Amino acid sequence: MDPVGQDINLNSPNKGLGPAGGVDSLTEGGAMGVAAANTLPPGLTEEEAEELYSDLAKVEEEINTLRQVLLAKEKHSAELKRKLGLSPLNELKQNLTKGWQDVQTSNAYLTASETLDGIAQSEAYKKTSETLSVAGQKTTAAFSTMGTVLSRKLGDMRALPFSNSFGNYSIRQSISMPTMRNSPTFKSFEDKVGNIKLG
Repeated sequence: MDPVGQDINLNSPNKGLGPAGGVDSLTEGGAMGVAAANTLPPGLTEEEAEELYSDLAKVEEEINTLRQVLLAKEKHSAELKRKLGLSPLNELKQNLTKGWQDVQTSNAYLTASETLDGIAQSEAYKKTSETLSVAGQKTTAAFSTMGTVLSRKLGDMRALPFSNSFGNYSIRQSISMPTMRNSPTFKSFEDKVGNIKLG
């Protein structure tokens, strides 16, 4: 039989059968056809080749049986999970939780955790942490003061009629930097920012 016409799909019911439904050369009954059609590898006798082809056919049949058993087991598992109310989402959550627990108990995680604990206990870390904490508090205070000042100024402007909001200044004057720097609002803001830089 010509090996080119054989069905080589492992999941096919016609696996090993040629177009006429004959016996596959890889099965027990067809080992002689292989020896005749193909040359044997060096150092391999015809009897050894027949035995190897026979073993190969048995192993492939076992693989096919195991696939069928696995498929049946997966269906049974899915049915049990459905009856227990276990959804794929719950399963994913459980897998993630278990994975995170595995990470936390791993040597690499424990070593890194000990190293980070050592860094957190160092003097340099403590000083840096304190400095950042103080800077954060001062920044918060400055923004709070700035918000209060801006609210008060906007309230003052709201109390005046719109035409008087700009006073005797032209728009050009109100935008100029020297005029703005001499205003009490700017000086107050500049003092607060200066205190943050100095503190």
